[in-house]
Amino acid sequence: MKIVPLRILGCVAVGFPLFGILFAIVWSILYDFEASNRTICRVKNFLPTVSSAIGGFTPQRYVWRICISLQAGLRFLLAYCYFHWHLRVHMGVKHLLYKNLVTVAVCCHILENVALIVLTAISSTDNADIHEKSFITFMVCSQIYMILSCILIHWTHRSKVVMPSSQDSLLLKRKVYIWLFNLTIFFTSLYFYFRHNSYCEPYVYSWFALCEYLTIFSNIAFHSICCVDFSMYSFTIVHTEDIISGKFKNS
Repeated sequence: MKIVPLRILGCVAVGFPLFGILFAIVWSILYDFEASNRTICRVKNFLPTVSSAIGGFTPQRYVWRICISLQAGLRFLLAYCYFHWHLRVHMGVKHLLYKNLVTVAVCCHILENVALIVLTAISSTDNADIHEKSFITFMVCSQIYMILSCILIHWTHRSKVVMPSSQDSLLLKRKVYIWLFNLTIFFTSLYFYFRHNSYCEPYVYSWFALCEYLTIFSNIAFHSICCVDFSMYSFTIVHTEDIISGKFKNS
């Protein structure tokens, strides 16, 4: 029987994309600054966009794709774990509604990961249409997942089915604050994006890029809380014969 703490798997899952995006930003600024900041209207910029940093140049593109590939399986596993983590409580007469919301949240978690894989594998230069639709899917599913996660946890706290500790309440507040920041900075990025396309002013596209990065970092921060949510849980690999013989009992 092999036991791996889920918090370790969670830290690894969020660590890969964090390293990938930081590497892409730093490398693009140091070695591909002019090319990565170039726009059609040729205005000055100080920061490359996400698409340019992760998909426009090598080795950034390779590092980012490897990191997303390595985290993908762990993210699917964590989505499955969250499904059962939420359903560890029974909400009485409203349990069916609660379970349906949990299912929607987990499906959005999975679709968010799938969209991330697709927009990573297919860059904006490979196929702009697929890349754009994948990004939209990623953002929509990400927002739905984050707000539903907050609602579900708040619901269990208010119902008194699970008596929240001070740490549980603090974690919920952090999730809500991170989600609100993520949503706010995303809409701010849209403002800079449309302003750039309308007026093509210097540095505006870089402010859009900065908002993009903050959106990604806040998304990673939200998912990193799984390291605390699953701090008392472990992933166990058990031989079938141990289950049959009764050496391991699934509670």
